Amino acid sequence: MNEERFLSLFLRHERELAGVARACLPTWDAVDDVLQESSLVMWRKIDQLRADDEFLPWAKVILRFEILKYRRALSRDRLLLDDELVALIAAEEPSPAADLHAQRRSAVEHCLGEFTAEHQTLLLAPYTRDDAVKSIAAAAGKTANSLYKRLGRLRTKLHNCVRIRLGMPT
Repeated sequence: MNEERFLSLFLRHERELAGVARACLPTWDAVDDVLQESSLVMWRKIDQLRADDEFLPWAKVILRFEILKYRRALSRDRLLLDDELVALIAAEEPSPAADLHAQRRSAVEHCLGEFTAEHQTLLLAPYTRDDAVKSIAAAAGKTANSLYKRLGRLRTKLHNCVRIRLGMPT
């Protein structure tokens, strides 16, 4: 298989592979890292692939092993899904829910883009560290309580924007 064909197949299935990885990994950064590492392994083992229609199952096997390797490295940091569940998720066929998830993610990303950088930082702060909002408050000379109130209002705006973007009533 040549470089062009491999790249075409990988790009065609990248979103599905990312979906499998996201179901098994804690962050999108982890998904990016594992997908990059998986693509390198796939590239090195491309001679194993015989036909285009074998690409996705073959890629999922490689991805699964890379996910497990990454999870072993993180196992001291967080509670993660057990290996059997990762295997089940990786083997699962895509569902209509996956398309809805992609639409929601796209809507959230679009709506987040409408906020200022300061508001984006505040909206994402609770998902980065446990004390992120308190740190932001201390740096800005404000109380954590006032920032949590602002965060609540921003979340409501984000929620309404996403619902409108998805064609749902607010």
